[in-house]
Amino acid sequence: MVNDKILVVDDESIIRENLERILSEENYQVTSVATGEEALSFLKETDVDVVLLELNLPDTTGIEVLKKGKELDPDLLVIIITGYASVESAVQALKLGAYDYIKKPFKADVIKLIVRLAFEAQQLKKQVGSLKRRLKLPSHLNIIAESEQMRHILKQVTEVARHESATILITGESGTGKQVVARSVHLLSPRRENPFLEINCAALPDNLLESELFGYEKGAFTDARQRKKGLFEAAERGTVFLDEIGEMPMNLQAKLLGVLENRRFRRLGGHRDITVDARIVAATNRNPKKAMEQKEFRQDLYYRLNVFPIHIPPLRERPEDVLAMAHLFLFQFTQQFSKSFQKIDSRAAAYLKEYSWPGNVRELRNVLERICIMYDDTALSVSHLPREIVSFQGSSSFIEVPETVFDIEAVLDEVTCQLIQRAMKKTEGNTASAARLLGIPRGTLRYKMKKYKINF
Repeated sequence: MVNDKILVVDDESIIRENLERILSEENYQVTSVATGEEALSFLKETDVDVVLLELNLPDTTGIEVLKKGKELDPDLLVIIITGYASVESAVQALKLGAYDYIKKPFKADVIKLIVRLAFEAQQLKKQVGSLKRRLKLPSHLNIIAESEQMRHILKQVTEVARHESATILITGESGTGKQVVARSVHLLSPRRENPFLEINCAALPDNLLESELFGYEKGAFTDARQRKKGLFEAAERGTVFLDEIGEMPMNLQAKLLGVLENRRFRRLGGHRDITVDARIVAATNRNPKKAMEQKEFRQDLYYRLNVFPIHIPPLRERPEDVLAMAHLFLFQFTQQFSKSFQKIDSRAAAYLKEYSWPGNVRELRNVLERICIMYDDTALSVSHLPREIVSFQGSSSFIEVPETVFDIEAVLDEVTCQLIQRAMKKTEGNTASAARLLGIPRGTLRYKMKKYKINF
């Protein structure tokens, strides 16, 4: 916190002095100026983390300072302060990237809280950026690789992406991120500027799947009123991703094999061969070898697709990735839904890490999205988690059942009492903060304090 720098911009000296005093008490490095020109000169010469900016300045508007400040440093956090607040100016400032907006007169506690949350938001953004830099991948790739298994997969993706014609077969349970890996191969390859087209082979009936893949000529069937390109043709010099290839009918598997072997095909109803120049990436949640034994998947097609195999392990086998992904999703959905979440507390993190995640990454993403839709708080706590995660039988982070008989109610009372005392001590007797820390309503906390005769 000692290295955190704040610039206060306000033409009223008493406001500047008060803000300097309030924020210096929190060990921030605070500088104050009275005009927009002084503010911009300071920002050009000095790295600043947070700016507290008055909208109405003697030489310019706070909006102009905000715009130019963001041009100098896109990551600059700006908190608008004004005694002449209006809905229009607030909306305009927020649209231009202001972090928050408060009115004068303000309380010291409010200023301290908003500034602290601003720094926490900045820190979370840096952590997410750091995760992506560690991957050495473009920022638009949402692959997290904290586990050894995923680091190995990233090496595979990086290697095979350079060989733009190599066919890839991705295997793994539903929801493990096969589509993300396929898209990553495309985005890291020389084909990245061309289309990435995908189709779910299990989602369409046989005749529609065939026409989507190969296209058709006018009059090829009753509703074919005009010529249409299929995916193989439309993805010229790009990538075709065939998801759930294990569900493709056997007759279409034979046609696909012909495409892979000859690099050409014909539209439905057509008489002219069309050359294919697209990388084929396929994925399945089935075991291909078992499917072959059951005569549901062609052996020759399997060997043609399996030039470069990538297997993605389920999330339960790589718990190191869970929290990194949870933080990434929390950051994304907090931004999307304009919520206040800045972190995941330690108890919630333990439950997330120990849950088995039968739906894998898709389930984790959906849980974080649902939490951000339903709740708004600074920290994600156990109270926000779905019941199936909290009650998961494999969770053993906090309770060990002894071998001897014991009084469960007495134990629960003792644990509850200790947690409340620790929370109250940590928050210096602030019941609102303690309630948030414990993940319970303030009224519930007061009731339990009275019940257990806890005084602060």
